[in-house]
Amino acid sequence: MSFMLPSASPSARSVVGVADDLFSALRGESALLPPADSVVLVVVDGLGAISLRGHAGHARALTTGMAKKDVAYSVFPSTTAAALTSIVTGVWPGEHGLVGYRVLDPARDVLVNQLSGWETDGIDPLTWQAAPTIFERAGRRGHESFAVGYAGYAHSGFTKATLRGAEFVAATTAESRIEAAYELAHSHPGSLVYCYLPEVDKAGHKYGIASSEWVAALEDVDAALSTRVPPGVGVVVTSDHGMVDVAPSRQVVLDETHLEGIRHVGGEPRMLHAYLEPDADAVAVTARWRADLEGVADVVTREEAVRAGLFGPTVTAPAASRIGDVLAIARASWAVYDGTAADQRGRGMVGQHGALTAEERQVPVVRLGAFSR
Repeated sequence: MSFMLPSASPSARSVVGVADDLFSALRGESALLPPADSVVLVVVDGLGAISLRGHAGHARALTTGMAKKDVAYSVFPSTTAAALTSIVTGVWPGEHGLVGYRVLDPARDVLVNQLSGWETDGIDPLTWQAAPTIFERAGRRGHESFAVGYAGYAHSGFTKATLRGAEFVAATTAESRIEAAYELAHSHPGSLVYCYLPEVDKAGHKYGIASSEWVAALEDVDAALSTRVPPGVGVVVTSDHGMVDVAPSRQVVLDETHLEGIRHVGGEPRMLHAYLEPDADAVAVTARWRADLEGVADVVTREEAVRAGLFGPTVTAPAASRIGDVLAIARASWAVYDGTAADQRGRGMVGQHGALTAEERQVPVVRLGAFSR
């Protein structure tokens, strides 16, 4: 099978380098950003560049002065666990190892949730995600780091895996988180501050990006970002991924016939990882999925995906062991579900992500404060 990635310029910016750009600006060494006394990285979860531009009238703080080039490409899969980890470590999923939403732990032959299942699924955040974070690297250079988010995230396994090296500061609303981030940057010269805003993503999953609820969440985040940035503080606002709305008529449900020879189905509906039974005929299963999902998803083997560079230029042995034997990457606005799974709540989600469309992969990179043009 010939598999071709969606086109992107070889010089296109990636979210993988955004945090390092800020840290370089803090040291006065960035080729992209002017020097700053302190820096703030704001991640608006789930905010794609295409959907942002389509709703520019509801996001004037974010889009006023936003140039055509103020975009970056998310990683694959375009999902929170993989992309947020790439943003804060500066490496691709093939290196940090978070290669999907739910993936196989081959040592125990069980699926684990890499976003919210660290405690319940028994994953050690210090070994499962071994890449150093930007905050750890900043600390070694004598710079303080802070992470601002919901109090409930402070001690989660995902926080320990991705934000280690930063002092966690809790705040409730988007506005209070931005205010706290700016105040930390102002009162701690030379610091690196991370601020996480999940409101847009939550509204998108529940109601879709075409909904009034999603627009309201965008307006709230934009209002928070209209807060005056303190002098000398450089701010970059970006996202981990965008999303597409999936209608019920675009849901494809796999039954036992489709899943013959498959031991586990991981990932998420727009990017499934299929892990085969030890005695399964991999060629036959791949051929069957290509026939079953023709026009709905691109079906590739692990080897094809790695060779195509989907998970980045380097794929470590631990990361490779977590990638499915067969992957189903949804096209357009389709989603593919394991109909045999006990939990079918995911079929109620409207906004989804994980695949390779421009709506999912293109994210904004907006400069504020000392970084403004």
